[in-house]
Amino acid sequence: MRSLDEARNVCERYHPGMCATLADIPLAEREAPGGPVLDIFRKFGGPGLMVPAEYGGRGVGALDAARVVRAMASYSPSLGAATTMHHYTVATLFALAQRAGRLTAAQLELLADIAPSNLLVASGWAEGSPGANIVVPAATARPVDGGYLVNGGKKPCSLSRSMDVLTASAAVPVDGTHTLALLLIPASSPGVTVEKFWLSNVLAGAESDEVRLTDVFVPADLVIRTEPDAPDRLDDLQTIGFAWFEMLATSVYVGTTSALVEQALAKGRGSVTDRAQAAIQLESAVALVENAARAIGDGLSGDAAVSAVLVARYAAQQALRQAADMAAELLGGIAFIRSPDIAYLVAAVRALAYHPPSRTSMAEALVDYLTGLPLRLT
Repeated sequence: MRSLDEARNVCERYHPGMCATLADIPLAEREAPGGPVLDIFRKFGGPGLMVPAEYGGRGVGALDAARVVRAMASYSPSLGAATTMHHYTVATLFALAQRAGRLTAAQLELLADIAPSNLLVASGWAEGSPGANIVVPAATARPVDGGYLVNGGKKPCSLSRSMDVLTASAAVPVDGTHTLALLLIPASSPGVTVEKFWLSNVLAGAESDEVRLTDVFVPADLVIRTEPDAPDRLDDLQTIGFAWFEMLATSVYVGTTSALVEQALAKGRGSVTDRAQAAIQLESAVALVENAARAIGDGLSGDAAVSAVLVARYAAQQALRQAADMAAELLGGIAFIRSPDIAYLVAAVRALAYHPPSRTSMAEALVDYLTGLPLRLT
């Protein structure tokens, strides 16, 4: 399939041999808890994809990043989901690194080690609790000599068992009020523990368990402060991260759906009209995500970037569901009975709807923004 071949060719350019290695492993093994996909990702230099060349990485742009994630997810949705958390966090941090004085020397030193050491960076930014404000952190930080003691956690937290660094949002007291901050926490820090949380077999290979922080000491120079205008608005750090996350996360499920539609087109079952419809729905999602990626790459920022990727994500979400359903129908009942992979991929596509913020929770905010008001997240 042309669009998937293109994505896989981009992946091969940056990670030669990774696609073939993934393809040689049965889907059930790729997706299992403790499976081999994250080790494969490290083996082929995956952690350095978004790291700028001057820091030893590949320094890819948004469009190529979206295509690489799509290619990986076509083989392993779990790998796509897990590494999206790494990639968007790395992209955000290095975007801040380009701004004079935004990061400390200690923060830059940690970032400089990601590509050479193949470090995996987990994201503990947004809490996945029903009804929770995604801007409000789930951890608190108490000032102590030289830094902060942090308590709280994140669930689910992808890469929880393979991470080398955890980035966690926390409420940090400043002049009597709490402001949002991003903490860079080595995973080996005392007080960082992981507990079982993810019980579904779908995306189980992403290691999305609970990370708990109990009196974890974080030096002051590993704390990145934010200064939002209002508690429900995003500052530069959050805006960059949010746009990258939504774009890459959607790419995961475009890749997952591509694996189904590719099979349906190859089998040639059903009417050509239905096959074309499955492909059209998929390709519309590809176009939506790639357009958002191009906009980010061209410098779109702020509320405009966030609204653009959210519109792309919600439109793609609907198109991908329809494409996956049609592909599964075209593959037929016997294929469904004989191969658990079809049911697995159909179920995995649904997970895009569960990523925060949900379509319903953002409906009013998007309508307000599109009619001229500031964008506010809940």
